[in-house]
Amino acid sequence: MRLSGKNFFSTVWIITEGIAGTENQALAVADRLGVTPVVKRIGLHWPWSWFTPYLRFEKGWSFKPALMPPWPDLLITSGRKAVAASRYIKRASGGRTFTLHLQDPRTAARHFDLVAIPAHDKKRGENTIVTLGAPTRTTHSGLAQARQDFLQFETLKSPRVAVLIGGNSRAHRLTQPILEKLGKQLMALDAGLMITCSRRTGKEKQNYLKNILKGADMLFWDGEGRNPYLGMLAWADYIIVTNDSVSMLCDAAATGKPVYMVKLDGGGRRLNLFHENLIKAGIARVFEGRLESWTYQPLDDAGKVAGRLKSVTKSLQESV
Repeated sequence: MRLSGKNFFSTVWIITEGIAGTENQALAVADRLGVTPVVKRIGLHWPWSWFTPYLRFEKGWSFKPALMPPWPDLLITSGRKAVAASRYIKRASGGRTFTLHLQDPRTAARHFDLVAIPAHDKKRGENTIVTLGAPTRTTHSGLAQARQDFLQFETLKSPRVAVLIGGNSRAHRLTQPILEKLGKQLMALDAGLMITCSRRTGKEKQNYLKNILKGADMLFWDGEGRNPYLGMLAWADYIIVTNDSVSMLCDAAATGKPVYMVKLDGGGRRLNLFHENLIKAGIARVFEGRLESWTYQPLDDAGKVAGRLKSVTKSLQESV
């Protein structure tokens, strides 16, 4: 492992399955480290594709595309398939690559140098960093720039409310009754609305909500042109988020602004615990149609992970 000045690592790889949410978590940590990573998106050949992370004995050709040296100084992985890549590169590099895995790897933490696991998962260990949520690329400086980039939101009445809407997932369902109730609650607010929907919302439900909100003082992003998501967070005085999305809730929590959750049908033990943790931390409340102000320390899980990594590598540097 080559330790290079204040950034510690000369070369950094990020390996994921190509899922945007998990990849962004790894990129968020790299951002906070001040490094420019090489991003690799992999698949697995059989039988590793069926049995990872439990099947071991990985080879370079176990992966699609094959993984080849020279190996990086730091490897950041996230996702089930990336567990196999981390184990393989650690072994193939003779232990010289420092490995950081994000999210519960569903295998022993000892297979990595560091593991960052959200509090709503159970796995713990001496080399484990416990985060409240997921690392996000939303930062104070990024929000400041977005505020300048999206001046169109200045025309909305104050207070301004960002409304981030997800959709159906394995655990949750966004129904028309929920949308109808939310639409009526938003219409009753004396506020400027900034609304964006995810791909999971679907055009039919998006148009249904638009129809309810006819006449409201709002900017409703229709998917055309530059994505104003970060601009909405930057201009918002309040943020309302459907509770199906961990990433949207963590983005909102990174702003330090009041965050309201809209409950969708369904749920699950881990997600429910995540929501409870946000409420206990004073970050979020359930939306009941009213707006109240409160403050909290902005969530910075990416900074927490990067800080722990810098601390560990500084100790290594001093021992070289």
